[in-house]
Amino acid sequence: MDRNAKRVNCLKCRHYFITWDQNKSRGCRAFGFKSQELPSLVVFRTSGQKCMKYSLKVTEKKS
Repeated sequence: MDRNAKRVNCLKCRHYFITWDQNKSRGCRAFGFKSQELPSLVVFRTSGQKCMKYSLKVTEKKS
């Protein structure tokens, strides 16, 4: 399995949000922090594990 296959995509997570803070424009509601990088990268760098709070966003399909 290559390195990118293991990466969590925050853009598809229900906990991910965009902030108004220019210096910390990405956030994670599950862990309660904002950062300049994707939250999953911060979690991996600090814990050594991929994000355990990842939850796929539920979206309605337009018909």
